[in-house]
Amino acid sequence: MNIGGAATQSGLSTKTIRYYEDIGLVIPARLENGYRDYEVSDLHTLRFVQRARSLGFSVEECRNLLALYGDEERASADVRALASQKMADIDRKISDLESLRQTLANLVNACHGDDRPDCPILDDLALNSPRLK
Repeated sequence: MNIGGAATQSGLSTKTIRYYEDIGLVIPARLENGYRDYEVSDLHTLRFVQRARSLGFSVEECRNLLALYGDEERASADVRALASQKMADIDRKISDLESLRQTLANLVNACHGDDRPDCPILDDLALNSPRLK
């Protein structure tokens, strides 16, 4: 099938599919006229990468997961280790976002939100940034 069909069946854009081809995640066959010819196995790879990306895995992590998927002698512990590391990364990001939210909530609560010119939000931003010229 051509790239348009692959895009429709995989749920990815043609631009994304071309990118994945450029970086070697998927390597479709080529017809005599040079057009890409996607097989069912290519669609499976595209869907696999799409799902992994939706779970937060980077392109390089997807490459590792694909290698593990293709290795019939893999240990599931290796896959679990990658997924556990991704969970730890997500937990760190959640913690960072909760901290940012709490700081912003404190600033919002400290601001009167009235007609006065003084604003703790702007004061905090000015204190914690290089001096504007």
